[in-house]
This record gives sequence, C-alpha cells and structure tokens, in this order.
Amino acid sequence: MHQTFQYPEFAYRPSPRPAADHLPRHPVVIVGAGPVGLTAALDCAARGLPVVVLDDNNTVSVGSRAVCYAKRSLEVLDRLGCGEQIVAQGVNWKIGKVFFDADLVYQFDLLPQPGHKMPAMINLQQYYLESTLVERCAAQPGVDLRWKHRVVGLEQHDDHARLTIDTPDGPVEMLADWVIACDGAGSGLRGMVGAAFSGQVFDDRFLIADVVMKAGFPPERWFWFDPPFHRGQSVLLHKQRDNVWRIDFQLGRDADPEDEKRPERVIPRIRAMLGPDVDFELEWVSVYQFACRRIDRFRHGRVVFAGDAAHQVSPFGARGANSGMQDADNLIWKLDLVVTGAAPPALIDSYADERACAADDNLRQSTRATDFITPKNAASRLFRNAVLELAQDFPFARVLINSGRLSTPTPYRGSVLNTADESVFEGPMQPGVPCADAPVCRADGSPAWFLNRIGDGFVVLVFGPLPAGAAAPVPSIRWGVVSARLISVGTHPGADLSDPEGLLAQRFDGQPGTVYLIRPDQYVAARWRGFDARRIEAALGRCLAA
Repeated sequence: MHQTFQYPEFAYRPSPRPAADHLPRHPVVIVGAGPVGLTAALDCAARGLPVVVLDDNNTVSVGSRAVCYAKRSLEVLDRLGCGEQIVAQGVNWKIGKVFFDADLVYQFDLLPQPGHKMPAMINLQQYYLESTLVERCAAQPGVDLRWKHRVVGLEQHDDHARLTIDTPDGPVEMLADWVIACDGAGSGLRGMVGAAFSGQVFDDRFLIADVVMKAGFPPERWFWFDPPFHRGQSVLLHKQRDNVWRIDFQLGRDADPEDEKRPERVIPRIRAMLGPDVDFELEWVSVYQFACRRIDRFRHGRVVFAGDAAHQVSPFGARGANSGMQDADNLIWKLDLVVTGAAPPALIDSYADERACAADDNLRQSTRATDFITPKNAASRLFRNAVLELAQDFPFARVLINSGRLSTPTPYRGSVLNTADESVFEGPMQPGVPCADAPVCRADGSPAWFLNRIGDGFVVLVFGPLPAGAAAPVPSIRWGVVSARLISVGTHPGADLSDPEGLLAQRFDGQPGTVYLIRPDQYVAARWRGFDARRIEAALGRCLAA
C-alpha cells in the first residue's frame, strides 16, 4: 500500500530503579500518549504541574484513525500553544451534504457566523496531530515522555497509587499522587480498578479506506444513503491532508472483517464509487463495529479516566477524540488546584460528574445516529427513507436526518460549580456553557481574540468601567490562594479590551455593568448585571468545591 507518512520512532530511555522504599513520587502520571494523554500533558505543563507520560509504544498511531477535530478542541489546543499550527496542517471545512440515492437532499453549515478564530472543523490524520503534540510536549521541561513503558500493575492507597511498569530493561515501579488513564478503549487500568464498561455494541460493520487520489470533490463532508455505487448501505467521504481521502463503507452485520480488508475486495468498491478514470492508491484499511459504552465512574480512587478509556462512541459525529480532549480540558485545571492544595479532592469529583454528563450526551447522540444510519427493521427503514425523500422539499424533515450529529461541547448546566442567574439574560452564554470567541482589541489598539486574552485562569469579565474601589495594582478577586483576574471591556479609560465589532457584547448580552466569572477551562461559571465583590467571591469559592 502507498504511504504518505513516515512513522517516527521515539527513543526509549530507561527509568531509574531506586530501592522499594525510595520510589519516586510524581504529582501526576498519565498512561497513554494519544491525543487525550498528550493534550492533558500539555495542559499540566502550561500550569507548571510536572507530569510523567507512559506509553507502551514508541511511535504515533498507525492509520489515520480520528480525522475530524472540532472548533472547541481546536480552541483548547490554541490555548496550549499549538492550535494555529494544527489548523495550518489540516483541511478546513464547515459544509456538510447528505445524499439519498444520487440526489442532494440536505446541506448544512457548521459555522454560519463570522468572527471566530478557529474553524468549525479540520480534517487531519491522527498521526499528524500526535506528532505535533509529541513535539510540543518534548519542548516542555515539565513533561517527561517515557516510551516502551507498559503499566502492568496498580496498587491504590488513600493518598497515592503505586504503578508497576514493564520496560525493555525489566519491571520498574513508581508512585503517583494521581493517575490519568488515557489508555484507550481496551484500557488495562480500567480492568485493574475493576471498573465496569457497559453499553451497546451494534452488529453492523463498516470499512474504512484511506485512499490517496487527486479528486474533484470539494473539502466538505459528503454522506450517501443508498447510493447507486453501494446499494442498500451508506457511505461517508472526507478529505484529509496529502490528498488522502477517508471513505467509510457500510458493510452490513454479516460481513467478514478479514475478508473485507483484502485489496481485491476494497478496490472494486472504491472503483464503483469513483468511476473508471480516477487513479487512486490504498494507504490504510480497517473494519470496525459501532459501540456506545462508558465507564461506571470516571474516578476510581486515585485513578481518573479520560478519552476512550472512559467512553466509546461510533465515529460518525467525530465525538471520540474531541470529547476526550475536552475531558482533559475539564480535568487538568481542577487537578492542578487539588495537587497544589488550593482546592479539596472533591473538585475532582466535579470532573467525574460533568464529563459523565457529556459522555451520556455523546452516547445518546451516537446511538440515535447509528439507529438512523443502520435501521434495525423494515419499519425503521421506511421511516428513514421517507424522511430523506421529504427533506428535498420540506425543512421540517431535514432536522430529522441523522448522519452523525457533529461534535459540539456539552454544556454543564446542572454542575455544582455553577452559580444560578439572578437576573434576566439573552443568548446562550449561561453558566455551564463554554465561552464564545470574538475579535477584540488590546488596550494599545492591536487586534486580538477574546479567548486568547482570557487565558487559562479564573477571569472576572466586566462590560464597562470597574466600580470605584474595585481596581488595584494587580486587580483581582480572591478566594484563599486562588485569584480571578479582572478584565474590563469598553472604550473607557483604562479598559483592558475593546469590542470594535460589538460581537463580544452581542454574544454575551454584555449590557453596561454586566459581569461574568469564567473558569480556567473558559466555561462560564456565573454572571450578574452588576459588580458585587462578595457575590463574585462566593461564586469563585463554589468553583473550587469549597
């Protein structure tokens, strides 16, 4: 098969072998150097939290695997200093098209609004994403990447965990205050803690083919139901970097996975789709089944689960890697505050609650998509086909089409960290929702983006001038050792940011005097129509589970 990517081989470094009573104790050990583990490691480094990353391999993921990275994940990566680099590598897109037979029945735009730094989606092979994240991690003094280190044993204690690790030089042990399990759907750590992993595995099988070709398709998401070239089934097409195209063919529940991966089976399917005149080469082929499952609890003692180790969804909708990276975004700021003693361990439980809610939402969306894509009986198929036929002419039917609801961040509206509104607000920026981006200007007039300016700490955002007495040489609101930086928006003297297009005020319903408390993961924690230091302090304490 043709190869457009040269897989790196990362150097193995032996771990120290101290006596059993002098084992090194690390604040955080991450198991698994995929997109989720590497994102978590970069977030630790950004907060000055030393971290060891263990991986049983010494290269990046084989095959394109996760392909679509959504706007929210790109914003997380941008906060960690590599969002622009990753976007530049990928294929930007926001238009999706759905076909029934040979007819276009529905088209959608994932980001119709202007004024966002990050695109709606990019397509980029997982090995490129991981290579960039590894390079970024290797440049951080606080990240210790250890390849060819496979965790084979775990012993939990009240305030730490003891890990046994198999290496090319034999077993080693280390202690960790906290372990983050990012070791995938087949997580060994999940078995070591005795966690349940329950849900539904669907019978239908799908073929993934990464095809190298120069084709006339636009960089859009195209999904076919019952196309002429693959009757009775569905097909999905995405463009990736290096003129590699991802094609997913539904095979049916009786397909033989090994037989279907043979080139003599794959090539005729692709030829029927593309026609006789398109030259192409296979790069990677795999067969998979849909599964929608999650762990019973995201925290088991000193082990916290994230990514596929915690939840598994079908690939239609791009909810796997994206939700895992958002797990890391939710977890690390909380872990940092707990490790440094600024917040109690109960704050980690809020991670478990919030991301379990997100996992349930992703499982629900994924299951519904699977049921629509692969009807289980004649009545379901009749309903689906009727919806697709009606969608060409009737808007009400288009919202019923489900070829995979694409990844969006789950709001934490029921989170214990939120402070309820006391006033009436318009728009979506309510407590528990991630902040929208907008173009702004710094105090010196230079252009910037809102999310870049608020950074990765607590922020009190004020529309208009601060009330008398609120400012200080280093203006902030404090709760214990934790402070929230004050940022004022407007044209008044001393304003930190201006809103030249009015988009920030529009998206946040930022009437003069409006105040927002924003969490380190850039989620809204509270909002008011006036500045009241005591209320803000109380809301900050709530964010710390204090």
